[in-house]
Amino acid sequence: MPDPAFYVNDGPLSIQQICELTDAKVGGDVDTSLAISDVAALDRAGEFDLTFLDNLKYLDQLGSTKALACLVAPKNVIKVPGNVIPLVHNQPYRAYAQVAQSLYPATRNPGAVFSYVGESRSSFVHASAVIGEDVVIEPGAVVGEEACIGSGSVICSGAVVGRCVKIGKNSFIGANVSVCFALIGDHVIIHSGAQIGQDGFGFAMGGYFHLKVPQLGRVIIQDHVEIGAVTTIDRGTTRDTFIGEGTKIDNQVQIAHNVEIGRHCIIVAQSGISGSSRLGDFVVLGGKSGVLGHINIGDGAQFAAGSGIIRGDVPAGVRWGGFPAKPIRQWIREIAIVKKLAESRGKKTS
Repeated sequence: MPDPAFYVNDGPLSIQQICELTDAKVGGDVDTSLAISDVAALDRAGEFDLTFLDNLKYLDQLGSTKALACLVAPKNVIKVPGNVIPLVHNQPYRAYAQVAQSLYPATRNPGAVFSYVGESRSSFVHASAVIGEDVVIEPGAVVGEEACIGSGSVICSGAVVGRCVKIGKNSFIGANVSVCFALIGDHVIIHSGAQIGQDGFGFAMGGYFHLKVPQLGRVIIQDHVEIGAVTTIDRGTTRDTFIGEGTKIDNQVQIAHNVEIGRHCIIVAQSGISGSSRLGDFVVLGGKSGVLGHINIGDGAQFAAGSGIIRGDVPAGVRWGGFPAKPIRQWIREIAIVKKLAESRGKKTS
């Protein structure tokens, strides 16, 4: 169960309340006044816990779970043991997230590392900076000249908010984050160690020396974006680097200058997007994917982990994988053919 030293539980919730919150349906005739006190994984749930099954890899654990109730897809209701109340939902993991947020509302947005409200004496806030109401600026943070921090935002210890940077309302800037040349919207979360707005990698190559190209753009981050720890987003060279509303970026991602990322994209850890590439809305990059510079990716395109998007523009709605990336069925067929060729060659030489 979550450690109460770190996480405050606002429960319990009745089965009826959970159904109203998530639009789940009770499978069978049960007492909906029964209450759950916590959430837990299938193999760790106790008699007053809610759990969920989303990945059939864990189906065996469903049969032995001790949970009071389990969120499941309609097709899996029959597999729920008799001692567990099935709560039927087309998206059980999403429903679980709603319940977990309700039990632990403080986790919806990261809080201050220190129990502190206002400006710490050991922080530095320039006299010309504009600070909204209920802003938290922790010890060791720096807020530069003419910067603007919207109401309810948190600037954690060691963070640096550069000159003229604008940060919207209820945003969170984690410990040791650096933000410069950037305009950031409301409800944005930037986790520890991320670097936003530094120089892009721009040089005019030459035989004797490489001439640095001035990076004259900004980073624009719209509302409800989340950026993982130690991720870097370079500012633009001749135009802005842009991150669209609702996009979620994992840890250790590199986004180069002039990149434009649409709304509600998912960029998984250790991916890299080279300069001046454009991603449409709802694009998904699996872990360790790479995008060559100056490539356009259509809305809703999805890429498997380790994909290399290096051959021209990508249509909307495709599912690709491999290096170089190609339609996923073609990629799988090619892998199978190569495997058979290798096996047949091995038999001939053995």
